[in-house]
Amino acid sequence: MAAEETKVVLESTLTCPSCGHAETEIMPTDACQWFYECKSCQTVLKPLKGDCCVYCSYATVPCPPIQEGKSCCA
Repeated sequence: MAAEETKVVLESTLTCPSCGHAETEIMPTDACQWFYECKSCQTVLKPLKGDCCVYCSYATVPCPPIQEGKSCCA
């Protein structure tokens, strides 16, 4: 029997902690995203301590490497 493959979700919704604006984005698969500028208030989001990227800190779905159970770029 073949092992079941984990389907990686690439779409995630980032929510700005400053203004609450939510924006759905496609996550990169070849790099971590350490910065993200809110499209509403222009606050630049950075990962929280212990997180590898803005998706792991502020989004509905963690980045692809974390979904796969691997370490990220941090």
